[in-house]
Formats: sequence, structure tokens, C-alpha cells
Amino acid sequence: MNANLSDLTVRLGTIAVFRKLLSDNVVEALIEFLDSPCENTEEKVGKYGNFVSKLYENTDNLSKYILNIVTNNENVFVKKIAHGEIVSEELNRAVKSELEIFSEISSVTPEDLKSAIQGYSGFLPKWKTERIDLENEYFSRCSEIGRFGYGIYSKYHMFNVKDGEIVPVKHPDPVTLKDLSGYKRERQAVIDNTKALLAGKPAANILLSGDAGTGKSSTVKAVANEFKGDGLRIIETRKDQLVDMPAVIEQLSVNPLKFIIFIDDLSFTNLSDNFNALKAILEGSVSAKSKNVVIYATSNRRHIVKESFKERDSSDDVHRNDTIQELMSLSERFGLCITFVKPSKECYLDIVRNIAGQSGLDTENEALYAEAERFALLKGGRSGRIARQFVESKLSEIDS
Repeated sequence: MNANLSDLTVRLGTIAVFRKLLSDNVVEALIEFLDSPCENTEEKVGKYGNFVSKLYENTDNLSKYILNIVTNNENVFVKKIAHGEIVSEELNRAVKSELEIFSEISSVTPEDLKSAIQGYSGFLPKWKTERIDLENEYFSRCSEIGRFGYGIYSKYHMFNVKDGEIVPVKHPDPVTLKDLSGYKRERQAVIDNTKALLAGKPAANILLSGDAGTGKSSTVKAVANEFKGDGLRIIETRKDQLVDMPAVIEQLSVNPLKFIIFIDDLSFTNLSDNFNALKAILEGSVSAKSKNVVIYATSNRRHIVKESFKERDSSDDVHRNDTIQELMSLSERFGLCITFVKPSKECYLDIVRNIAGQSGLDTENEALYAEAERFALLKGGRSGRIARQFVESKLSEIDS
């Protein structure tokens, strides 16, 4: 590139649609370098080093870095595309002009910047650049906004809720469907429902109930990992945050992506605000119903609600029977209820065989399965979790 660096600085000032990118650490460091006086060699070298340092924190390829931040940027143009709104010719021209500027930035070489430093011939760290058609890449990405999303949803696929705000999980559980054994029929029901959601067809809210350690939570996370490239995102929330969900779902309803709101280990003890919030979401209240959002919840209890005989006998509720029915019927409000029961001996050993094979253990060794059965008995019963714990214990013996 033979860019006029001073002219590039001026043109960056015209950025409007991608204005937030001027505050990006790398772009900001480059601007500081360009704005520093050429005759001040020490300052210029320092700004150069700061720019490369910021770039190295992410990658050593400037072209790919610029492509990433541009395609993931949340701005007025991409929001209009996502919401199916008409984009004016003025806005479209502005986007193309700004993409041209960022394309020039993406092709800035170490030699370009070095030429702006006077009186220095020592070592300067370098980076890579490559030819990228930024405009074509960006508009291609926009044409598939339902798969890639924008903003944080284009960069991450798992989230949780903090203080009513959706925040990304930067290091999500990497479990895949291939990692899971057994429960093929139950797992397939979750997969089929998720595919319906992604296809824009009616999809049910799902309750995965049953014994602990049978892979209910892992199934939901594995499905989220499997279909993230098809536009699926998952937002995990605690039951004490359910009162915030109507506002969250309303926010998601205008997003082109599809979302699973995941509630793990769901249970209630009374008709709390969170109970009523979940009921409203499942029944499809005016503020909560959305075609691109489903609720997937797991529970070790089929009826979700914990209740003791003492509570039932001592209650002063005049219409106690109605209250009991209200509590017990919550699970029926899920469109699909899938039960994961403790595995049989044969199923348990199949799970052990699969996990052991993935871990490199000898699956032809019959003594392994006899030992696995004894391990389960000592642990109080068979489950997928127990099978994994057994294999991990065998691997630990090998390492020691």
C-alpha cells in the first residue's frame, strides 16, 4: 500500500456508521501513531510499539483483525438489515465509503509506518497483512445475518444474565453431541425441536427431568454447540432471575438469531414472583411470547415444585387444593417433557465404553467393565456422570 498516512487520519474523522471502532484499542493506537509528530522520533517509535503491542494481544495479522472487528460491529446499518428495514441510499453510500477506509487500514504494512519515522534504523516489530475484499465480506455477512448475528452475538454463542443484562460466556463448556452416550431417543427429541426453531417452525418449550447425572444439562449445552453456526445462541439464567426474563425476551424478539433460554436445576417451593414469571413466559404473555426464543429447563423433579407434608398440613390457605394444582401443573405448561431415567446396567456400560474409547483406554478389556460396575455400586447407582468419573479415575491411575 502506498497510502498517504496523513490523508488517512483526516478520513478517519469522517467515520459515522462504524464510529465505535475508533475506540477500538488497536485502531486507537494506530490513530495515535498517525497523529504524533514525525520529527519526534522517540515518541513516534513509542507509538509504533504501542500499536503493535495492542495488535499482538489479539493476532499478528492486521487484515484479519480489521475484518473481524468490522463484521462484528453493531451499528445502525446492520440493525436495519437485521430488522428488515429499508436502508437509505445515503446510509448505504456511507457504509461503502467507510469500508474503503477500513480496507486501507487493513493493508497498512510495517514499512508504511516505518517510513513515517525519521532518524531511526533500529529493530521494529512487524505484523502480517493480506488481500481482503472487505466490502464483499461485509455485505456477504449481512446477507446471512440470521446465521451470524451482530454485536456480541456474532462473537459469542453462550451467555448468561447479570444484573438484568445479557453478558457473554467467554470460555463455554465445549461438550459436543459426540461426547454423549446413551439416551439417543431423548436427545433426538431435543435436537428435532431445536431444528424446528432454526427453521422458523413452531418449537416447544422443553422440560428435561429425571435422575441426577443422566446428561440433561450436557444435552442442552451440546445442542447449543452443535448448532451455533446455524444461528443458535443460548442464554443461561438462574430461577431467581426469571422476573427479568420478559424484558430480556422482548429484547431478543427483534434479533434475527434464535435463542434458547436455559434454566438449569429448576425447582420451586411456593408461588413466588419467579414462579409466576416463568408461568407467564410459558403461557405466552403479551410481553414475553417470541417466535425466536424457547425455554429449555432441567429438573431432577418431574413436578418441579418441592413440597413437604408438613407444609401441606400446616397451610392456612383457604383454597389449598387450588394452590397445589397450580404448583403441580407448571411442568404441564412445557410443550415437551422429556424424562431421563437412571441407565440400565447395559446402557451404563455402553456409556463407559464410549467415554473410555474417547479417552484412549482399552475397551476390549472386560475387567474394565466389571470394575466400572463396582465403582457405580460404591457411588450409589449408575449414571452418565458416574461413568465419566470412573473413566477419569482410571486415567488418573495411569498418569500417576
